[in-house]
Amino acid sequence: MASLENPVLQRELLVNLRMPRAFVLLLLYQVLLASVVYFAWPSESYVDLTKNPGSTQTLVDLFFLGQYILASLMAPSFAAGAISGEKERNTYEMLLASPIRPESIVMGKLVAALTHLAILIFASLPIVMLCLPLGGVSFYEVLAAYLALIASVITFGMISVACGSFFPRTSASLVVSYLTILPLALIGVLFWSSLSELGEIRFQLSVAVIPGVAAFITIPLFYICSARMLYPPDFGSEGKEVVDLEMESAQAVGLVIQRDQFPDRLFAPPKRETLMDDGTNPVYDKEMRSEIFGQGTLMLRLAIQISMVIAIPVMAWCLYIQRHLAPWYISYVVLFNILIGPVFSAGSVTSERERQTLDLLLTTVITPWQILWGKLLSGLRVSSVLSSFLLWPVFLALIMVSAYWSNLLTIVAYIVIFCLTCLTTAMLALFCSTIFRKTSTSLMATYTVILLMYVAPLAAAFFGNEYFPGAKGTQVVSAMTVTSPFAAAFQVPIYMDDFDDVGQNWIPAVSGQAQIFGYPLDDLAHFGGYVTFTLTLNAILFGMMIWMFNSRWRVSNSTQ
Repeated sequence: MASLENPVLQRELLVNLRMPRAFVLLLLYQVLLASVVYFAWPSESYVDLTKNPGSTQTLVDLFFLGQYILASLMAPSFAAGAISGEKERNTYEMLLASPIRPESIVMGKLVAALTHLAILIFASLPIVMLCLPLGGVSFYEVLAAYLALIASVITFGMISVACGSFFPRTSASLVVSYLTILPLALIGVLFWSSLSELGEIRFQLSVAVIPGVAAFITIPLFYICSARMLYPPDFGSEGKEVVDLEMESAQAVGLVIQRDQFPDRLFAPPKRETLMDDGTNPVYDKEMRSEIFGQGTLMLRLAIQISMVIAIPVMAWCLYIQRHLAPWYISYVVLFNILIGPVFSAGSVTSERERQTLDLLLTTVITPWQILWGKLLSGLRVSSVLSSFLLWPVFLALIMVSAYWSNLLTIVAYIVIFCLTCLTTAMLALFCSTIFRKTSTSLMATYTVILLMYVAPLAAAFFGNEYFPGAKGTQVVSAMTVTSPFAAAFQVPIYMDDFDDVGQNWIPAVSGQAQIFGYPLDDLAHFGGYVTFTLTLNAILFGMMIWMFNSRWRVSNSTQ
């Protein structure tokens, strides 16, 4: 049954590929890639490759890297819920009780999850082939690039499916998948970019090394997932593993969370064993002490350990060795919050709908204000404390490195960017949870909006500056990066005198130029725009949620 006669594969393909969103996604994907090639196409009627022989290679590299990044972001969204979705739909036990072999189930889930993504990748092949007549890139280099892309996508898909077999919720599986995949994707981008001038070596590595590494990761994970389905630890509970927190802590490998000790109780307070005090918000208390960690702390422990392992080399390089790269570390902290923040808020309201308790909650004496701030603050507290674990090296560097003492306002600006990002990710997730029915839909909608606000303007600005420098449209697109905390972090001036000779630091303000506390006004304008935009956005979102909860039927009707 592991072949085309696999009933799991057939069912998944029929469901996934017949949905309208499959055709819409294919259309948007093709339009996006075709637009990149169209606008980056040389405007000259005659292209002289002797003057600019690398123009075509740059275009193909941009096309391939863009597709690689998109595939890395989409692979978990297709595969992370392959098995965990069965647990959430209470069909996990029926699947395990069927005569289908575990290997066939895992293979069917993996192939079905990646088939739609494979269609997107192969459908883009004719577009990149249009670049070959320009010269500079051979047909075999393109095939090698696609081979490396396919091997990477299979690996990312298998990692996501494996995460889904360990977690009972798709949201937890999705976050751990992203935390694991993004470092691998970053390594792939650095590998491809650094070897742009060594085409033969890159070709050999793409054909021989990358598929071998992919097989080394994929095959063990495949058999681990199959073994878990052969001897499932969560069988007999409708696919919902009953977690004993004390036993989980005793058996945990690596980080152990003690919910009654500092600092663990900041983000994972123990369950309440006494009556609540007068004036306590019951929604906030219930979310913090029972709801968020009702399925154990495995996802939380993995997120902390993976992020800290990655943070150590990034911190050492950006904050101590190459100190002018401090904005890159702040961007890493912001990225971690973007990944982890929505998880604790995206299911705040949708989980009530899924349990059919939302109408009961709306008819209690708890006011809409208490419901909203209780759910918002609980998710914000967990995500901000977890992200703060990566922020403390900045304060340590401020104490140990004297060069940061003259950049105190810059450090304050970094902290403001971090705090506003934490607030925005939690607010967006809660808003999506209010207007959507399912937690998985709410989470994916939140990530989509965040990508459109934080990443899409940066990609558009990079493309415009690369191919249309000085154009009015490029200036408009660059101004749109005011929505991104990444752009704000890099726009805040940071002065490092010991890097003056290599031109790596910001140029100090000249006399006569408008300044604020010694910082050029033009450099701070972008930061001020980001702060204004973020505060306005959060106020609008919170006001809309208050309005919807005051008109209780607007929230309740979302279940219809």
